[in-house]
Amino acid sequence: MAQYAIFLRGVNVGGITLKMAEVRDVIGALDVTDVATLLASGNIVLSTDLGARPLKAAVEAALRAAFGYDAWVVVLTRAEVEAIVEACPYPADDASTHTYITLSSDPAALDELAAATDGADGQERLAPGATAWLAPRGSTLVSPLSKATAKPKFKATTTTRNLRTMLKVRAAFA
Repeated sequence: MAQYAIFLRGVNVGGITLKMAEVRDVIGALDVTDVATLLASGNIVLSTDLGARPLKAAVEAALRAAFGYDAWVVVLTRAEVEAIVEACPYPADDASTHTYITLSSDPAALDELAAATDGADGQERLAPGATAWLAPRGSTLVSPLSKATAKPKFKATTTTRNLRTMLKVRAAFA
C-alpha cells in the first residue's frame, strides 16, 4: 500500500469553507486507509493501493459531490514530498521572508509560470511538479508568482503551500 499526500486548491479562502473533519470523512469513504487531515488549508495524508491519477480523480469527484464546489487537488507520493522538502534551498523560518512551494499536477504549468514571471521571487525548480520561491513578509499576495498562480488558467493544476506546511505533511507520514 502506497502513502500519498493530497493538497486541495483554494480551500478556506474565497468563500469555499470546508471543515477538515468532514473532508476526512468524505475521503475516508474512498478505497483508502489511514486518512489524516493537517491544518485548515486542505492537506491530507493517506494510504491506498490506487495510483496517483485514479486517486486524484476519485478525490476530486468525491469533494465535488459532497461539497458542491469545483475541487482541484495535487497528489504526491510520500517519496515525492520527502524529495521536495529536502531539495528546497530556502529556510522554513526567516524573520523577513516566507518560503513557498508551488505544486502542480502538470509540470508544463510550472514552466509557463516561470516564463511568465521571468523567474521572479527566486524561483527554484525542486521537481517536475514543484517550484520553491520567496516572498518578503507582508508581500506574498503581490509577489509576481502569487499573482500569476491566481489566474483562472492555473486553478486546475496548481496550489501553493509554505515550507512549514510541507514539513508538517512530511512528518505526518507514519
